[in-house]
Amino acid sequence: MYLTIKQTSEKWNISEQDILNLINQNKIYGFIKEDNEYKIPMDLDNPLDLVGVDLLELIDKRMKIIKSFTAFEEHELNCINKDFAIEYAYNSNAIEGNTLSLREVYLIFKGMVIDNKPLQEHLDIIGHKQAFEYILDLIENKHSLLTEDEIKKIHNLVLIHDWRNAGVYRNVPVVISDSKHDVANVYMIQTKIQQLLDWYNNSIEHIIKKIAKFHLDFEAIHPFIDGNGRTGRLLINFELMKNGYYPINIKYINRNLYYQAFDDYYCKNDLSTMLNLIANYELLRINYFIRIFSDREKLIKQREEENNK
Repeated sequence: MYLTIKQTSEKWNISEQDILNLINQNKIYGFIKEDNEYKIPMDLDNPLDLVGVDLLELIDKRMKIIKSFTAFEEHELNCINKDFAIEYAYNSNAIEGNTLSLREVYLIFKGMVIDNKPLQEHLDIIGHKQAFEYILDLIENKHSLLTEDEIKKIHNLVLIHDWRNAGVYRNVPVVISDSKHDVANVYMIQTKIQQLLDWYNNSIEHIIKKIAKFHLDFEAIHPFIDGNGRTGRLLINFELMKNGYYPINIKYINRNLYYQAFDDYYCKNDLSTMLNLIANYELLRINYFIRIFSDREKLIKQREEENNK
């Protein structure tokens, strides 16, 4: 659910111009633009309230609030995951240039075909859907350490339209346009992936910080001929969910900040932009769940009171 700039201004007690300035400064996460009007997620914290706050510590504090609620039934969680999967598939593919609208992605999830849209764009959505479902299955089965085999299996589903390259490391050199770093040489891909996994699986840093660094280093290796970004963002969510957090949906409209995070890391060795991006999106998801958990408990209490009359 979203609020207008005016509604957000009233909620946060700051001016509408302040909010527009925050948008221009890439400090508003998850907003959308409809009919030339910005809409702000109703669950978003006022960014000015987060200045100087340890986001990882705040995330863990709010996760403790989540754990105080009664867990969702399986069918309730399935509905939430289905809605999330549609928006997630739309945004992750849009970042890579897919032209399908959110409505069209929804229809493809329902098994429909969109006229005058490329088959590959349909398959990109279907592959992403299947890869996310595969991750959910792994989480349910209490999968542990991240492995090279799992990375390849996820990529195999992402690249459903290209069976020759799906789940297979590239065997040709590539150059990423507008990128400020060189990707791994073909003969070093497997070694670098294994080194990255060894570090990741043994590091004792906060998991969200590890995930941010892993994503940046994974994309720097660029192990596949195509589908690296989508696979990398799926791995972010695989690891978040595996460690008890919620999957995040990096919005297409925030793509410039996402790209900036790579430049900051590759040129300045600055992890903070990606870390803040992931942490803020995670905080947004946690706030969403706190709200719906609270609303559900209020409804249950209301029904109990009505039954006791």
